Amino acid sequence: MIFIASAAIILPLILLGGLNLSATRGMGLSALVVIITGYFFWHLSPSVLTASILQALHKALPILWILFGALLMLNCLRATGAIDRINQGFQRLSADMRLQTVLVAFLFGGLIEGVSGFGTPAMVTAPLLIALGFSPMAAVILALVADSTPAAFGAVGTPLTVGLSNVTEKTHVLNLIGLRITQLDLFVGALMPAVLILILIMWFGPKDNRLKSWLTLLPWALLIGFVYSGLALLSALFIGYEFVSIIAPLGTLIVAIITIRLHWLLPNQLKTHPWRTTAVAAKTPVPSQMSLIVAWFPYLLVVILLLASRVIAPLKQVLIRYANLSWTNILGYSQINSDWELLYSPGTILAIAAIIGLLVQARSLKPLLPTAGSVIRSMGNTAIALGVTLIMVQVFTNSGLNQANLPSMPMYIAKFIAKYLADVWVIMAPFLGQLGAFVTGSTTVSTLTFAQIQADIATNASLSTTVILAAQLVGAAAGNMVCVHNIVAVSSVVGLSGQEGAILRKTLLPGLGYALLIGIAGWGLLHLLA
Repeated sequence: MIFIASAAIILPLILLGGLNLSATRGMGLSALVVIITGYFFWHLSPSVLTASILQALHKALPILWILFGALLMLNCLRATGAIDRINQGFQRLSADMRLQTVLVAFLFGGLIEGVSGFGTPAMVTAPLLIALGFSPMAAVILALVADSTPAAFGAVGTPLTVGLSNVTEKTHVLNLIGLRITQLDLFVGALMPAVLILILIMWFGPKDNRLKSWLTLLPWALLIGFVYSGLALLSALFIGYEFVSIIAPLGTLIVAIITIRLHWLLPNQLKTHPWRTTAVAAKTPVPSQMSLIVAWFPYLLVVILLLASRVIAPLKQVLIRYANLSWTNILGYSQINSDWELLYSPGTILAIAAIIGLLVQARSLKPLLPTAGSVIRSMGNTAIALGVTLIMVQVFTNSGLNQANLPSMPMYIAKFIAKYLADVWVIMAPFLGQLGAFVTGSTTVSTLTFAQIQADIATNASLSTTVILAAQLVGAAAGNMVCVHNIVAVSSVVGLSGQEGAILRKTLLPGLGYALLIGIAGWGLLHLLA
C-alpha cells in the first residue's frame, strides 16, 4: 500500500523529472492514476472525488489570478520602459550577474515572500532577472531556489500561525519555534547567497575559471548570508516570528547595497570586468528620462500595499470580508474548502499597482486592455497544467475521507516512514516537510498536514518538539524549490511552459541538499539543548 499511497510523489518525479513530459501531460497522468487508486484502494466515494476535483479547480483560480497580476505588472512595465530603467539602475550599481542574483532573487524576492508568499516571489523576480540578461532557465531556477530560506516564515508568519494551529496557538510557543527555525538556519540559510552564485556559475556561466569566479565572491556572499541569518535570529529573539521574513531581507538588502557601493569584500576587477554569462555581454546603461524611483514605484507600491493589508487589522478585515469568493463545505464536506479573498489576494494588489504604475509612468491607461488581453491569452496552457496538478493534490490530501478506515495518503506515508526511521527522526523531519510542500505547493499546508505527526514522533522519541517542528517548517520551505505548481506558474511567466521536467531536475539537488543540512543542524541543536 505504501507504493500506492506514494503515487502522487513517485509519478511526477518519473514523468516530469525522468521522462521530461510537460506538466500538462505528466501531471494529467499522475492525477488520473491517483484518482483511480483512491477509488479502488482507498475506497474514496465518487462524491469525495468530485468534491476534490471541484476544490482543485477553485483553488487554481486564486493562483491564476496572482499569475495574471504578475504578468500584467511585467508587461505594463515593459510598455512604459520602466523595466529598461530598472535594468539600468542595477547595471549602474553593479553589472555583475553574481551580485544581481543575490540582490534580486534572494533579497528582493525574500522581501516579497515576507509580505505576500503564495508563490508570488519567483513570479516577480524571474522576469526581473531576464531583464538583466539572465536566460529564462537560469532566471526560473535561481528564483525558485532563492524562495526557500524566507519561506519558513512566509507572509508575516503564516506558516507558523496557520500551519501549526493544529498543534499549538500559544504565542510564546510559536515564538520559540520561530527562534528554533533561525537557529537551525543560522549556518545553512547563511550559505544561500553563496549557493545561488555557485549555481549561476556552474550551470549557466562560462566553462573557464569557474571555481575562481566563485571563490573571489565567496567572502561577500558569506557576509550577506550571515547578516541575513543574524537579523532573522535577532528578529525572532526580540520582536517575534511574524516579521522575521520582512526585517531580515530588508535589512540585508540595505547592507548589500552599501557594501557594493563601498566595494567592500569585492574583487578589484569587478568594476571594470563584471562577471557575465557567455550568452549576454554587459550592456552600457542608456540614459533615460524616467527616474529610478518612478521606475520602481509599482514594485514599491506592491510591498507597501501587501504589508498594509497584512499588518493593519481593520483593513485586513475589510479586505477579507468583501468580495470573498471562497467556497466552503463543497458538496457538503466540511473538510473540503477553498479560500479566495479577492481583495486580499496578492493578484489584486499586483493588478492595482500595475494600473497605478501606468498612470504614474505613462499618464495613460491606453496600454492596459491590450496588455491584459495578451496576458489572458498566454495563460491557457498554464491553467490546464495547474488544474490537473491541483486535482492530484486535492485527491491526495482529501483521501482521509475514505470508506476503508485508512489514514489519508500523506499520513499513511508519514506513519510508514516514522515506523522505520524514528531513531534518526531529526534527520528525516525536514524531508517530510519538503515532501508535503512538493505535493501541496505550500509551506503552510505541508505543516498543517504533518505538524501533528511530527510532534507525536518527537514526544515518543523524547526529542525536542520545538526543534522537530522547526525542522518541518524549514524543510517545507525548501520544498518551494521543487513544488510542481510553483514550477508551472513561474515557467509560464517567462515562456518556458513544457520545460517543467528540466527545471525540476535542476532544483531537486539543491532542495534535497538543503533538507539534509537542516537535518544535520537539527541533530547538532538537539545535542546543544540536551
